Amino acid sequence: MIILKSADLSRRRFTNIVVPVCEKKSITAEARLAALVDDALSLPEFEGKKDDALVRYSTGGIKAERLIFLGLGKAKQVTEDDLRRMAANGVRRALDLGQPKVAIVMPDIETLKMDRESQVTAVIEGALLANHFFHRYRGKKERKVKALSAIEVLIARNEVNRLRPVAEKAVTVVSGALLARDWVSTPPMDKVPEKFGAMVEKAMEEVGVSVEIKDHKELAQMKFGAMLGVAMGSDSPARMVVADYNPEGATKTVVLVGKGVTYDSGGLNLKPAEGLKGMKSDMAGAAAVAGTLYNVGQLRPDVRVIGVMPLVENMPSGRALRVGDVLKSVSGKTIEVGNTDAEGRLILADAMAWATKTYKPDLMIDLATLTGACMVALGQDIAGVFTADERLSKALMRSSERVHERCWPLPMPEDYKAHLKSDVADIANIAGHRWGGSSTAALFLSEFVGKTRWAHIDIAGPAFTQKDSPYVRPGGTGFGVRLLCDLLFGEESSLTL
Repeated sequence: MIILKSADLSRRRFTNIVVPVCEKKSITAEARLAALVDDALSLPEFEGKKDDALVRYSTGGIKAERLIFLGLGKAKQVTEDDLRRMAANGVRRALDLGQPKVAIVMPDIETLKMDRESQVTAVIEGALLANHFFHRYRGKKERKVKALSAIEVLIARNEVNRLRPVAEKAVTVVSGALLARDWVSTPPMDKVPEKFGAMVEKAMEEVGVSVEIKDHKELAQMKFGAMLGVAMGSDSPARMVVADYNPEGATKTVVLVGKGVTYDSGGLNLKPAEGLKGMKSDMAGAAAVAGTLYNVGQLRPDVRVIGVMPLVENMPSGRALRVGDVLKSVSGKTIEVGNTDAEGRLILADAMAWATKTYKPDLMIDLATLTGACMVALGQDIAGVFTADERLSKALMRSSERVHERCWPLPMPEDYKAHLKSDVADIANIAGHRWGGSSTAALFLSEFVGKTRWAHIDIAGPAFTQKDSPYVRPGGTGFGVRLLCDLLFGEESSLTL
């Protein structure tokens, strides 16, 4: 569906050609196209500023039905995400015009201050992410916009073979992110733990990653008291999915843990009506981990990667967990329940303690839609990162910047652990006050990872959106997949591992 091709505009006929333009500056090496850019820039309505757009039907001898000029802003300030947005806007322009195909011209290699691999990756990501729709629950008549059937990225002939592996990797990484998007957007009745576990298992089988699904009976035998405590109120039994990519000769082990509350009513601490609306997204951490493992199966790195996804529904009923109950986690620690809506940390506590003991990983990262407090601190578009490992934190920030899945480091003050003190158990699942909730939640989790090198990413804000942006439509965002892939298999991998 996306093809890296030689930018020979003299021999071929095109439907739509997207041409990136910098502010008052052409950034294409093709002489006829550069002349058309100069002509476009002479018009008062188009200056090449960021998100400027102009459609021209006079194509100066180039065999194309239309040229779509898209602004990137000042050449010295163009980022990977500006290219991502440009490609996405180009796809969306073609979709708005009812066209089936688009070709995107890569900028001249010498123009922008970033390597060619990053440029190609950003353009392909933006185009593919924008060309995705979640139409599963719409009738045929309501599927008014169809995805483009073909997207070409036009590049110099001598670059095609060298950059083809880069393009293929970008396509792979996006495939996992789109899977995660669809899973998050799926209605909760169609992804109760058993059904969601089956979805993940099917995806892993497609890419040769082994999967084991542990049911209620096995979890009880394993003494997953905290996780099963959360699941008590639901008629849908808990499941834990373990996806294990274990290549021969692997010397490093990474464990990824994702919170998988397939619907979070809050339990007996029932959420208000407004708060219930987006709670099908409370399994976005598990979706991101599964999407990443899907990519791992295709990328085939020489690192062992294990995805652990505890899946539960948090529902109120006569059997539901009560405030004041004490649960015994798989680690042996007892937990007093101060709020049944602080359930994500309970299922993660069991999953992380078990994974730490079972796999003794070199690195563990968990992703979770964990706290509203993180959204209060950082808004809806930025995830919070908690880790005592400064090198890991910096690597996450750099990956975050490259893929534009934005994160920000937040503190875990040691003295804040006192807020989780319980009079009847080893620890309470929530502080006795509302302040610093994302930090105390991270501190709670830190009690269940031992000395493992670990980072917690609170994705409560960016996992789900009601906004429409160039490459993210309303619904699940797939946040975390591209971030993890860049961290583990991109420029930072040697530093991270």
